[in-house]
Amino acid sequence: MLKDTHAFAVKGATVNRPANMSRATKASRATNVSRATNVNRASLGLLLSVLMLGGLNVSAQAQDSPTQSAQTQDTQVQGAQTTSSSDQQAAAQVLDLLNQYSSDADWDKYFALYRKDGIFIGTDASERWGMAEFEHYSRPTKGWRYDLTERHLIQHGDVILFDELLNSPAYGVSRGTGTLIKTDGNWKIAQYHLSFPIPNEIAKQITAEIKAAKKQ
Repeated sequence: MLKDTHAFAVKGATVNRPANMSRATKASRATNVSRATNVNRASLGLLLSVLMLGGLNVSAQAQDSPTQSAQTQDTQVQGAQTTSSSDQQAAAQVLDLLNQYSSDADWDKYFALYRKDGIFIGTDASERWGMAEFEHYSRPTKGWRYDLTERHLIQHGDVILFDELLNSPAYGVSRGTGTLIKTDGNWKIAQYHLSFPIPNEIAKQITAEIKAAKKQ
């Protein structure tokens, strides 16, 4: 009986104790797994929050960046347009004064609007004058009048190209073309070409008369 009891005890120890240990172990493991799961979930949630915040920040920066760039470009473009408009207004004023001073025969002010190396091209094929020659021609006269009808200006940095239609009491429709160059901060005329536009309908008649005049 002692042997059987011992055996029973041993058998109980062998059977029951591992069973009890197994439950404890399972409970402990379950607890650890639960804790680990909770920790992992918390870590995952924190990681997702960080990623989402990072994504929102990147998205916000991506949205802000083009807007800021566009504003800068707009400002630069507006600045360029303002500068161009200001230059063109100043150049147009020079051309207006040119017509005014020639009408008044105010030659000192008139020639001050030209560069020293300026060129004037007149309506006659022989009239390509430097400033000295042009002054020699102009100063003995009482001037000439050309009223502005239409004008176009094209700017390339410190150079402005112009063409304008004028009306002359003596010759009717006339055209002035040329170039202004910014010189020492002021717009000066580098070249002025005065011509008489010929309507296409009478172009051959006029050119025939010009050819005949040259033969005489």
